Amino acid sequence: MSTTRRYRWWLLAAFLIVSLPVVLIIALRDEISLQGYSETARQQDSVVSTLLAGEQLVPPPTLPPEVFSTREVLAERPSLASASRDWKLLDQDFEQRLLRVFQRMREQGYEMALLEGYRSPERQNQLASQGSHVTNARAFQSYHQFGLAADCAFLRDGKLVISERDPWAMRGYELYGQAAEAFGLTWGGRWKMMDLGHVELRRAKGITAPTN
Repeated sequence: MSTTRRYRWWLLAAFLIVSLPVVLIIALRDEISLQGYSETARQQDSVVSTLLAGEQLVPPPTLPPEVFSTREVLAERPSLASASRDWKLLDQDFEQRLLRVFQRMREQGYEMALLEGYRSPERQNQLASQGSHVTNARAFQSYHQFGLAADCAFLRDGKLVISERDPWAMRGYELYGQAAEAFGLTWGGRWKMMDLGHVELRRAKGITAPTN
């Protein structure tokens, strides 16, 4: 074999060695994924972020305290009267997503109310001390402490409807969960210990325990 021919074979071999990894990456790119990373979720969050960058929604008017202290409400949420419903204490991004959820629910015939937003570490521990039927999370194990979670319910004829035994409310919770997830929120209705009125915006806060 001549020197020129041998040189060409060496060039071809070198080209194949260099090109093979690139070809494999292109061929397998749809199979490569990072743990905990979802391309669909990233695209969805991008759409949501674009939407939120537009018109900024304003929280609804404050409801009178007596709405949250009726016998029916206290039977479901005994500690609700002392909960914070100050929208200004919520993370702004989370606030806008939640207001979009409220807007969508209103379009479907459900008026919503914020039951509890920001929750102090002291209140979180107080609720945890009442037992797992209330919450499994202690202080700073909940997104409530970061203004990134909220518990919500429905208003019907000026009264709060929280009970899961109400078919109208149960249908509302289903729609609420769908709307929340559409705006990139995590819905408590998917959890083993379901919390149908709870939504949160998950971020890296070092939270590893249940967050309701």
